[in-house]
Amino acid sequence: MISFVRGPVAHLTLAQAVIDVNGVGMLVHATPKTLGSLAVGEEATLTTAMIVREDSMTLYGFADAGEREVFDTLLSVSGIGPRLALAILAVLEPEAIRLAVSGGDGKAFTKVPGVGPKVAGRIVLELKGKLKPTGSAGAAAPASNAPMEWKDQVVAAMTSLGWNEREALKSIDAALAAEPELAESPQVPAILRATLRWLGQDNSRTASRVR
Repeated sequence: MISFVRGPVAHLTLAQAVIDVNGVGMLVHATPKTLGSLAVGEEATLTTAMIVREDSMTLYGFADAGEREVFDTLLSVSGIGPRLALAILAVLEPEAIRLAVSGGDGKAFTKVPGVGPKVAGRIVLELKGKLKPTGSAGAAAPASNAPMEWKDQVVAAMTSLGWNEREALKSIDAALAAEPELAESPQVPAILRATLRWLGQDNSRTASRVR
């Protein structure tokens, strides 16, 4: 099994990276935050988990072994596959997941697209005792810091795709103004998609004015 990959980043998308490992392009699926820490042409090391199916072998990449541990543990919950586990990590930090499980806070998981109250309750029930808070720095960060946390992740994903920080922040604010319901329950993937949609529409308007 492949436990990590190291090499220059050959390609980046919103959900994947291609790492050049001795001339072999390894396609790795990861969260926006992890992808936002990468840059094309720069050396990267990602801890990985390989999911083998009858018709596929898929690599999932993580910033560190702790994040992979949470991913692996989430997969032990009935009905949770790798894509949903990665989506949970895209919305909640590993320590936030540990805290939610240990505190019986199923509501925290309903912020993730595709996770309803029943699945959230199952996560808390089946992982009780398996995931405990590590007491790492920032674990008890006040709730007032949460909005900046998701905004940082969206900005990181956008800068990895070529926009500068100022452009990213301006576009995020404009997208949320156009779709204010997204701000009520901030979800990184949804806000990232909305921001890119807004950018596409803005470029179309600009092109129309030029013509």
